[in-house]
Amino acid sequence: MSFGLGNLPYGVFSRAGEPRRVGVRVGDHVLDLAAALGRDVFAAPSLNPFLALGRTAWQEARGRAREAAAAGDHLIPLAEVALHLPVEVADYVDFYASLEHASNLGRILRPGEEPLKPNWRHLPVGYHGRAGSVVVSGTPIRRPCGQRPSFGPSAKLDIEAELGFVVGVPAPLGGRAGAFEDHVFGVALVNDWSARDIQAWEYVPLGPFLGKSFATSMSAWITPLEALEEARVEGRSQDPEPLPYLTRQTPWGLDLTLRIELNGETVSTPSYRDMYWTPDQMLAHLTVNGAGLRTGDLFASGTVSSAGQPGSLIELTWNGTEPVKLPGEARTFLEDGDTVTITAWTSHGMSLGEVSGTILPAT
Repeated sequence: MSFGLGNLPYGVFSRAGEPRRVGVRVGDHVLDLAAALGRDVFAAPSLNPFLALGRTAWQEARGRAREAAAAGDHLIPLAEVALHLPVEVADYVDFYASLEHASNLGRILRPGEEPLKPNWRHLPVGYHGRAGSVVVSGTPIRRPCGQRPSFGPSAKLDIEAELGFVVGVPAPLGGRAGAFEDHVFGVALVNDWSARDIQAWEYVPLGPFLGKSFATSMSAWITPLEALEEARVEGRSQDPEPLPYLTRQTPWGLDLTLRIELNGETVSTPSYRDMYWTPDQMLAHLTVNGAGLRTGDLFASGTVSSAGQPGSLIELTWNGTEPVKLPGEARTFLEDGDTVTITAWTSHGMSLGEVSGTILPAT
């Protein structure tokens, strides 16, 4: 069931010497949608034109794609194609939605204080990242340099295992987003790489900047919301009760498990269903001030951590004091040449693909 007819995630691919176009993954093949469905919108080099068409078009295309995949026509082996960033990212927002992650970082960075700031349970905390730094899975990641406070390569390069949400239908500037499922097309795995030492020096008083903006990796595959119906669950209970604009209307918690591998070794398997803030609440908060939405907007959950299963090395090693044991070596933070791969699946065995990256030395 990993990439069966119940999944059909969307991506953008090309063959040698041919232009990029849209396809869906079927097992170890890609279904060429432009050829199979005969629509120019799938001959585009990104998913954006298709995403802008909205839910009715998404549903119709998914039904036709399933029929074409079942027929077995226009299938291309994955080994024969290159995969590309599936969307032209318009804006990128990163949230901080895990209670366990936020609490752990509070204890690490502010010992002796309350782990959570007073606002954290009242709103989904987030920040604006850089759309131009979002790269497709498999893109090597260059170790960033910056102040820490002396200048040099980051010595605490980290990962953040996250779930990203891709916007299809816009919302006007000065308005508010409607129902989550009317705007968001699907989900993709994200690794929002983090230079913890650079970030620690610069983030007070305005928050993340160069310690986060150097790279964000995104899966080549976007799983449509329709494929995740069986994975939907009620969100985690919240205290205090959120303000009315953050009231959940329908269940948008997701029963997903992530796996983080460092150089091929599993180091953590956090659960997404334990996230405190759900993506519908993130979208509502993102637009409550009148900020609009654009096709291709990406917003991510922040690090997915659950009890005993953190989604970052700063938690896993307690800021480097408890190294992770690997075969023949140990890690506190990432070293040059390390490869991180994040995968995820539903309780029904559906895969969300992977997001992977290898660290290159600083220049």
